[in-house]
This record gives sequence, C-alpha cells and structure tokens, in this order.
Amino acid sequence: MESFGYFAASHSERLQQFCKAVHDKRIDGVIAARGGYGANYLIDGRLYTRLQGPKCMIGFSDFNILQLLMLEVRDWAGFYGPMVANGLNHGADQPSGYDPVSFLQAVCETKSKWKIPLHGQALVSGTSSGRMVGGCLTMIQTTLGTGFEPNTSGAILVLEDRAMKPYQVDRALRHLWQARIFEKVAGVVLGDFPESDPPSSGSPSVPEICAEILGPLKVPVVYGAPIGHTKRAMLTIPLGVRAKLIAKGEGELEILEPAVVDNR
Repeated sequence: MESFGYFAASHSERLQQFCKAVHDKRIDGVIAARGGYGANYLIDGRLYTRLQGPKCMIGFSDFNILQLLMLEVRDWAGFYGPMVANGLNHGADQPSGYDPVSFLQAVCETKSKWKIPLHGQALVSGTSSGRMVGGCLTMIQTTLGTGFEPNTSGAILVLEDRAMKPYQVDRALRHLWQARIFEKVAGVVLGDFPESDPPSSGSPSVPEICAEILGPLKVPVVYGAPIGHTKRAMLTIPLGVRAKLIAKGEGELEILEPAVVDNR
C-alpha cells in the first residue's frame, strides 16, 4: 500500500484491510504487527458496526484502543499481549520477547482456569475478583468522554505504558481519578513502566506515585508486571474475562473463565 502522511495507507484502505482480515473465515485471530499511532482513525469508520465475529484481537499499545472499543460496545474479549514486531520477533522467554505459556493459555484454553505469575511486587496486599479491563495508560486516557471508556465498576484494571516522566504518570493517574475511573475498581495490575526513571535523585519514582494515588483506594495493587511495553518476556492478559488478583509477594492472576471457545 502507498503511505499516507505518517500512516501505512489512507484511513479507508487501512479500515478495509483490517475488516477483511477479521471477516476471513480461515482466520481465527488477528495479531497487530506493531504499535505506534493510527488505530483511532479506524474507529471513525464505525468499526464496531462493521466487524463480524468475535475473533481474537492480539496486541497492545495503540492497538489497545480497538480492544477497548470492542469490549465495551460489543463485549468482545481482547488479548493484551505480544505483537509481530514487538514481542514475537524476539522469541519465547527472551528479553523484549514474550511468555509462551500465558500466550497459549489465553488463545487456546477453552475450559480450565489458569494462573499467571505477575513477577511484580504488591503495593497494596489483598485479594479481589472482577472482570479484567484496561491496557495502555495513554489509550485509556484518550477514551474518556468517548462513550467507550472502560467500565471499571468491580473490575481489575490493567495499566501500563513506557517513556513517561514520573510527573506524566502522576498527571494521567490523577486524570483517571478525577474522571472517577478508580471509584469502584476491585484491583489494579500495573506494568513496569520502562524508561520512566526519575529525572533527578530524590525525585518521586513511578511506583511511589502509584502507591500514593492508588493506595487510598484500599484495593489490591500489584506493580511491575511484565505486560505491554516491557523489556522482559511479555505476559498475555485476556481482557473481558473474570479473574482473581492475588496481591501478595510478586502477585498472581487466576483467570476464572476462558476468553475463547472451541468451534471445531
């Protein structure tokens, strides 16, 4: 396709190609090639009324806007996990690669429950259950006022991003707080926010900011999970399904229902 500004093609062409892939009966799932910017333009083409499915939609970062839309409007499960050129390309269990166990469980398990070790740290200890929602902090912030912002009532909220200065993380979290996104949340799973170190010694760090803002919620909070933008082997988190968050030690998620069905 011919590039269009800083997009791979015109918005109508990209929308057509995306819908074609999702509608192809030979294809069970769509994995994003990479993140970046531009998925929001697909929404303007009334994507949620055009897509037939559901189908596995796998990816993170910019692709998360499509997962957020389809979960809230059409109740599709999403898969917050590796992409072709950001995760899968580095290999299984490799730095900047992906965790094969959680990936295969998310896209293949149709009956059993399973557990995902979070390899983080409990900022607020406890246990809670709820529907998994969320993804990229920047993408979630951009849904506010759209009508498809995530329904976080009784939910376990996933938040992660990269290359944000600590004050920018503070501002984004405070925005979500003021928008009442945290008001009835059941628990929070945070990524490890790479490239977000304090600019000077003694300045607040991202985990300290998260503890300050989220601690008063008095719900379980785990920080530092290798999800989304991470330099570690990336976990795959199914969105839209019920799960139990165990905020103790390094933290753990127990997925209580499958995100896929067996159509054989």
